[in-house]
Amino acid sequence: MTHTVKRTLAMLFVAVFGSALLYNCEPDADSLGEQLFVDGAAEGNVTSYDLIAYNINNHDSIRSDASRLVSLINTTGNSTYTAVLGAFSEGQFGMQKASFLTQLRMSTDDFDFGTSPKIDSVVLVMRPAAVTDSVSAPGAKDENLLIGTENVAVSTDIKTYPVNYTKKYGKTKLGAGGTNTPLHIKVDEVTTFLDGNSDAFKRSNVTVATGESLGTSVFDGKVRAVTITKKSDNSSVFTSDAGFRMALNKSFFQTKILDKSKKPELMDAANFTRHFKGIRLSVEETDGYLFEFSPDNMEIMMYYTNEKNTNGTITRPQSTFKLIVNGGRYGQYEYNRTGSAWEKASSTNNPDGDPKLYLQGMGGPSIGVKIPEETITKLKTLYDADKAAIISAKIRIFTDAATWSNKYRRKDNNLTILPIDKRDASTQVITLSDFIADMNAGFGMMKSYDLDKNPSYYDFIVTKTVKDIVEAGKANKDLLINMGNFIPTEANVLAGYKYTSRSFATERSVFVGSDKNNPNRIQLNIIYGTKK
Repeated sequence: MTHTVKRTLAMLFVAVFGSALLYNCEPDADSLGEQLFVDGAAEGNVTSYDLIAYNINNHDSIRSDASRLVSLINTTGNSTYTAVLGAFSEGQFGMQKASFLTQLRMSTDDFDFGTSPKIDSVVLVMRPAAVTDSVSAPGAKDENLLIGTENVAVSTDIKTYPVNYTKKYGKTKLGAGGTNTPLHIKVDEVTTFLDGNSDAFKRSNVTVATGESLGTSVFDGKVRAVTITKKSDNSSVFTSDAGFRMALNKSFFQTKILDKSKKPELMDAANFTRHFKGIRLSVEETDGYLFEFSPDNMEIMMYYTNEKNTNGTITRPQSTFKLIVNGGRYGQYEYNRTGSAWEKASSTNNPDGDPKLYLQGMGGPSIGVKIPEETITKLKTLYDADKAAIISAKIRIFTDAATWSNKYRRKDNNLTILPIDKRDASTQVITLSDFIADMNAGFGMMKSYDLDKNPSYYDFIVTKTVKDIVEAGKANKDLLINMGNFIPTEANVLAGYKYTSRSFATERSVFVGSDKNNPNRIQLNIIYGTKK
């Protein structure tokens, strides 16, 4: 074993501060104790210790307002946002449905729609990320199109792209165990004021009232780019980037918007969001898949005409006006755990740890990990009596081969770990204040193994964390494992321990916990060195 450790140490990396975003680059033994092995000055030992790992029930609720739907932070304040829509059901976690609530803004306040404005059509446009190098393009089609009052010969070219499978989770064509289930997307008027200053609107289990149905359409997992040109002079009639386009109820927008032209309701954003409180996007299904999209790329386009009098000649030219998705944005998540494995597991209390661990984003369960005090005592004894120095410490966690074969895996390293300052026994509210010591020191957080196999496993790097407890007498805090990634800034550094993708992380997994009869139980693997 000593030879193995020495050989591993010969391949040590150079630690670079700020490298916490880099995964799969942590050695078997890190550089914190490398000097002990120089010129054969020490012998290496490998020991594993059982951990107390337990499920944390978040009661299917999470902060999911705009401040938590951030996927990239721009220091100028123009950040990137991500939301989730869809539904997915499976036996371990039950049913999960994601809807999206948002206020709208007029692209121009107090806009004058002219004389006798009339809506022609209203279209909602959503632009999920597409696979641009996988295109279906049957070629342009010649047809006649009514433009104003004139039938015009045009050429229509439609290109179709699949939505990026890395942005989808569940029963998708590219994922094992399912087909690309069509989703019936619904848009409804929201009649409850979305008050971003109220705590009730900051969490994913928020309830709002809805009014008129504004539209329903089938989403087949693909987006389309459309180009329409006149045959006569090849001039452009219409062009749209790849997206999902959905017709909305034009009568509603006639009454709600155009009929209010130059009235107080449209004067500014404050008046408008109380007049037209927002929309809710949801799906009819309870099973299918979840997909990510960017609210920044959404818009509602109104096509309308108004009366023009040019030297006594009355015409009705067509114009467009855009409503943008801005202001209050909220992820609304619904769960049905009935009959699921998590429903049963969440009802038990195992002081020595849970045999199976359930991890899910978007308000689903988290995992808590505690290093037993007797383990800390043993390591301190080794340190004091044998001058043993910890060279590497890792928490190894295996997926549960019996219940979770990773067939729905989407991302390889979509987990976070943080130290718990306090956990309220009655409310289960967790207080956090910082990264783990290893990340603050610039070391990588995690590496993964055998992701194409069942089981696979992950190693969380906790070397400095454990050394600080054993060698410096710091507090032995429980650790919190969540689904999601830490959010970076445009400068490619982490924005802070509070900023993760957990509010829109669609993944979930079942892991082996503190099951003493299972060889793959969660453990703390320590490499320590003692002087010869």
